[in-house]
Amino acid sequence: MKAFKYIAFLLLIAIIGTSIYISVQPNTFEVTRTRTINAPVEVVYNNVIDFKNWASWSAWVEKDPDMKITLPNKTSGVGGSYTWEDKDGIGTMKTVETIINALIVQKMQFANFPASDINWTFKPNKNGTTNVTWTITGKDLPFGFKAYAIFSGGMDKQIGPYYERSLEKLENAILEEMKKYSITVNGVTNHSGGYFLYNTASCKISELESKIQEMLPKVIDYAKRNHVTIAGVPFVNYHKWDEANNATIFSCGVPTIEQVITAEGDNIITGKFESFKAVKTTLKGNYSHLKEAWETTKKYIPKNGFEFSIDGPMLETYINNPENTINPANLITEIYIAIKEKDTLNIE
Repeated sequence: MKAFKYIAFLLLIAIIGTSIYISVQPNTFEVTRTRTINAPVEVVYNNVIDFKNWASWSAWVEKDPDMKITLPNKTSGVGGSYTWEDKDGIGTMKTVETIINALIVQKMQFANFPASDINWTFKPNKNGTTNVTWTITGKDLPFGFKAYAIFSGGMDKQIGPYYERSLEKLENAILEEMKKYSITVNGVTNHSGGYFLYNTASCKISELESKIQEMLPKVIDYAKRNHVTIAGVPFVNYHKWDEANNATIFSCGVPTIEQVITAEGDNIITGKFESFKAVKTTLKGNYSHLKEAWETTKKYIPKNGFEFSIDGPMLETYINNPENTINPANLITEIYIAIKEKDTLNIE
């Protein structure tokens, strides 16, 4: 009997001591993780700000694929939210403040736990990457929550690994998104033609990209300096393409509303396209897929009973560009390959 009372007394002391230990623990917690993501800040921010994207990179969803996620009509920006339910309870997350491409502040409520503050900060780097910091903080923690945190090894141990894995998956998801592209052969169209300013060069195909980046801005700059109205999007016209000898001849141009008389020595010339029939193809995605887009268009022409126009234009037009379109998956390029008019074709 005395032994039982002694054991009970020790247990009471242990319980009291544990309770005191729990009570004197901080009433707040903070867990934070940072990852450098190999993508522009705008692309990273646009993914995180929309809860529709979260399931694709959430480590919690990865661990519990049966988790039920409910998305309301508004999932992006201030007021955007989502709800999830798993074996431990129901949680909600809502965005309450944003600074575009810099900060996202959210409120999270899960089961009967105290509400937590979620902060995302985004810092662009000169090399095009982005430092992403994800932080969760809680305050005014009740006794039961502190007890749970202590016996589960601490909030950093509970949440930190999930944050690390989620940030890793976020980067992977963004990189895959940036790789997406589509090639659509729009079919035969009538190109209206018109006047344009251009410069011409020949180079190795392997040097083409850098050469275009050098030449096209010069044409655009010439038009601006001389107050010439640009009447459309920039383009490249390919005059010769010789893969066997790694050689190409091409022009970089911009459409104008009228003929422009240029001075000798400017290396900028006025040209004019007569209207022509062409097969049009649209590439949405990175310029690295242009070769496939051209090959697809070239195969389409004979396959559908058309013939190439020997002297006709072969245009690559840039509807937008990397300067105003951060995500390469959203770049749009249109290809026009001139074909013979139908009345010149021997098609029954």
